[in-house]
Amino acid sequence: MQAFILRRLLAVIPTLLFTSVIVFASIRLIPGDVVDLMLAQNDISTGTDRAVLEAALGLDKPIYEQYFVWILNITQGDFGYSLWQNTSVAEQLSLTLPITFELGLLALIVALTVAIPIGIYSAMKQDTVGDYVTRSFSLLMLAIPSFWLGTLVMVFPSVWWRWAPPLQYTPFFEDPIGNLMHMMVPAVLLGLSLSAVTMRMTRTMMLEVLRQDYIRTARAKGLKENLIVFRHALRNCLIPVVTLIGLQAPLLIGGAVILEQIFVVPGMGLMLLEAVFQRDYPVVTGVFLVVGLSILVINLVVDLTYGFLDPKVRH
Repeated sequence: MQAFILRRLLAVIPTLLFTSVIVFASIRLIPGDVVDLMLAQNDISTGTDRAVLEAALGLDKPIYEQYFVWILNITQGDFGYSLWQNTSVAEQLSLTLPITFELGLLALIVALTVAIPIGIYSAMKQDTVGDYVTRSFSLLMLAIPSFWLGTLVMVFPSVWWRWAPPLQYTPFFEDPIGNLMHMMVPAVLLGLSLSAVTMRMTRTMMLEVLRQDYIRTARAKGLKENLIVFRHALRNCLIPVVTLIGLQAPLLIGGAVILEQIFVVPGMGLMLLEAVFQRDYPVVTGVFLVVGLSILVINLVVDLTYGFLDPKVRH
């Protein structure tokens, strides 16, 4: 197991390096660079001023030289400074990253709380009214985007009942209740959207496991159905489900971007949108690098979870 963990950790380095190259180059391929935006904002169009501004921002060097300077600073823990605000990108990430992770964690808890019990129930009650209702619910959640639901929640309750979700963010350690009241609505919407695929996967795998020979043997011994499901079948059906949860990690970040904007959550997604519009290269590359590292860590945790669910995987 230790050798496996070491190999996975070593594989993180070239993966992050490859990701950094893609992110660094792709943001610069977007039409209109930060120099054009700054010159247009100040109503300046002379070539001399453009050259001076490029030199001041460090954008006058070739792109490969800019990349090597940036990646060298990253290895020393320096993510650079915002081109517009001249504030440290590392400080911005330290403020927004916990907020986005909190939203993603709450959404994941909601998704698992809804998906796994309902998926198990749907498998145990196959082709009954309850099964059809839960399957229809999962299809509905698959079809409806979370940001569309978020827009409805913001608009219609305020029109019908004069109520709107709280939009004033409060840090968790200052006011836990106020923080959860603000975060819970977007977390529930994002969690319900993610629960649909997990619910259907849980149902499918549970049906497959319940048809295995060892389950028939357990039933022949006279064991209760609940004991068979939760002690013998559940752990075996959860391995593909855990894999799916790991694959949904990017969706947690991607879905949070729009919901953070709708519910005014000052997280990393909202900062990323503003940075993309402003072509703030250090902020965009810093955010994507942290997101990539987070996804790699989540996938490592998922792989390690296999060993706890199935002892055969450890060997």
